[in-house]
Amino acid sequence: MFYFDNIDGKKILKSDYITNAQAFFTTRETVIKSEEPYALAQVSENKNLIRNYLGVETLISPIQTHSANIAIACGDISDYPETDALILTDKNLAIFLNFADCTPVILYDEEQNIGAIAHAGWRGTAQRIAPLTVEEMINKFNSNPKNIVALIGPAISPCCYNVGEDVFEKLKITVSNFKNLYEVFEDKIHIDLKGINKRQLEEIGVEKIDICPFCTSCDNEYFFSYRKENKTTNRHSAVLRLNK
Repeated sequence: MFYFDNIDGKKILKSDYITNAQAFFTTRETVIKSEEPYALAQVSENKNLIRNYLGVETLISPIQTHSANIAIACGDISDYPETDALILTDKNLAIFLNFADCTPVILYDEEQNIGAIAHAGWRGTAQRIAPLTVEEMINKFNSNPKNIVALIGPAISPCCYNVGEDVFEKLKITVSNFKNLYEVFEDKIHIDLKGINKRQLEEIGVEKIDICPFCTSCDNEYFFSYRKENKTTNRHSAVLRLNK
């Protein structure tokens, strides 16, 4: 179940599905990604706050481009171009990816003590970036999907997310059963991106999945929404640090 916690009185969002690692989602109060001049001082302050909270010196974040490219975070590499999922195996590092309507997916292998974060907008979801990240964890680090916990974080929900026929068709073929993952009202197709990612993960064998109930558009007082806020550059983030 998801619940609000805080760092020095500033809200973050956690799930009780992961207790052996630090996995959470920032909010407007703990923003660490923005290109807005007025927010830069707050971003710097919050990054220091989160580093201290996690007990790490380095926070690694890739350049996200809605790709299906996956990289492994390393302490001696600071640049991850065109990367929309990072796998974390180093206990001395922390990673974060940024979101404003797209679906954040945090993955944590409880047995291996490794994890990952994937950025699954409709393009990433259509390319199955979340299950591809699980496959990387299986192939490179011998993860068993039954030991992987998935947190599907705050994202735009079907109530506020309609797509065209072309996007609908691309998403429809990513799972074997598309039932209950969309609905049509007011002659528009409304898609459940969180539900599609959940089903993709289930089909690769992940069983422990917690889905955040918050819609970034409806619950805009907590999170950022690219659609609702006229292409804002502010982002909330998914953050992961392994158990030391």
